[in-house]
Amino acid sequence: MEVLRRSSVFAAEFMDAFDRSPTDKELVAQAKALGREFVHARLLRAGLAWSAPERAAPAPGGRLAEVCAVLLRLGDELELIRPSIYRNVARQLNVSVQSETVVTDAFLAVATQIFSAGITWGKVVSLYSVAAGLAVDCVRQAQPAVVHALVDCLGEFVRKTLVAWLRRRGGWTDVLKCVVSTDPGFRSHWLVATLCSFGRFLKATFFVLLPER
Repeated sequence: MEVLRRSSVFAAEFMDAFDRSPTDKELVAQAKALGREFVHARLLRAGLAWSAPERAAPAPGGRLAEVCAVLLRLGDELELIRPSIYRNVARQLNVSVQSETVVTDAFLAVATQIFSAGITWGKVVSLYSVAAGLAVDCVRQAQPAVVHALVDCLGEFVRKTLVAWLRRRGGWTDVLKCVVSTDPGFRSHWLVATLCSFGRFLKATFFVLLPER
């Protein structure tokens, strides 16, 4: 009972962080929670199952659920434009998902390339889409444990690279300001053609979404 009580208190404090200026530690915890939800959604879409002990579905109507829904919607838009980039990611990177270290090192290398010219919400969405693409590859090749390491790696990258940027914007809820059109023919009003290269890790180019803000 005491464990459940402490868990409830933590959950309340965690959700409260979305409604005020979050600490760096909270931003990283939120990044990982969003990562687990993003990955879980992409695995479900691919017809795959994955169990995350730390994962608890966000409360409907809560800020975490709202932020996650926007990230997923933007991810849909991004993947619609360049679908091949976010499929078979491990093969494109020429890495084996049998090794946790190889997967996380490759992900960090790609993440560094994505943000080498600055930070935008579009690039953040791309980061999550790459992580989810790798997660799908891992589960398909019977390496679900690597997905946990991948989510942790995502959190560590956010801590080192994105926390200050997120803090200046008041946290993850800033992504809710992004406009998402329901009309595919009207995407041009919120897309920015920022060309990024994954270099020798991902021999392809893609457009990163959302205006510089």
